[in-house]
Amino acid sequence: MSLAEPPLFAALAGARSVLVAGAGGGFDVYAGLPLALALRAQGKVVHLANLSFTALETLDLDVWLAPGVALVTARTEGLEDYFPERALARWLRGQREPDVVYAFPRTGVRPLREAYATLAEQLGLDAVVLVDGGTDILMRGDEAGLGTPAEDMTSLAAVAGLDVPVKLVTCVGFGIDAYHGVRHTQVLENIAALDRDGAYLGALSIPSASREAALYRDAVAHAQAATPLRPSIVNGQIAAASRGECGDVRFTSRTGGSTLFVNPLMTIYFSFTVDGLVSRVLYLDTLEDTVRMEQVVARIGRFRAGITPRTARPYPH
Repeated sequence: MSLAEPPLFAALAGARSVLVAGAGGGFDVYAGLPLALALRAQGKVVHLANLSFTALETLDLDVWLAPGVALVTARTEGLEDYFPERALARWLRGQREPDVVYAFPRTGVRPLREAYATLAEQLGLDAVVLVDGGTDILMRGDEAGLGTPAEDMTSLAAVAGLDVPVKLVTCVGFGIDAYHGVRHTQVLENIAALDRDGAYLGALSIPSASREAALYRDAVAHAQAATPLRPSIVNGQIAAASRGECGDVRFTSRTGGSTLFVNPLMTIYFSFTVDGLVSRVLYLDTLEDTVRMEQVVARIGRFRAGITPRTARPYPH
């Protein structure tokens, strides 16, 4: 590693075909857009995918590339009120970028891994980068609060079992998961432990004046217009931070009644190896044979009921 080359990009240097995939569902794939655009600018073939919260089962049969993998484009019909993957495809088409976004149904680990494996084979993937909007994918299980771990852990376990040379996780939106009970002193403790293990690939800020940041903000604004009743709170905060805003920034009525703390740390990618992260999650092996997301939720709940969470220290600064 060298200060002159970000370790995230060094890890992907030899890859030709890269999948950037939203780990936690919803609009998480948007959080990977700056990275995807930067990799495309380097000449790599970059594909986009997302664990979807959309009712994909209502789509036409010709949308399905394989069981568990929907191929969504700007022309995909249906689901007019909430369809982040199609909203992104339509924005990409407007930018004259490839407008395919693969969507995975919200399942357990076993079928999701099969879907990823199908995509890896068909696309000839050299690398998969899971992207989390927020940092709760870094929770090992014994923290004071885990945020919303079910989708993140399902994606992490699924990708961990893939036969792909490079498998990474990156998070953007530090601080956002406080709304769901994450104590960020424990996020920092976990990052330090991953660093000791050699699994931490460092932090990389998205420069506010960069092409990638400008296009990301435009994509987030486009998504907010496409889904006015359910805009992304996570990406709205990251986009605001990338404009240099700070504090209780308002961009949607969905945050009414809560106080936000938009800040520059939200525009930083924190990156890790999948294998290193998997080795520290205390309950991940119990999810291996899950088929439905409800099983994942139940098993995480069972694990939590049998432990005493470690005490979170207050942030001292």
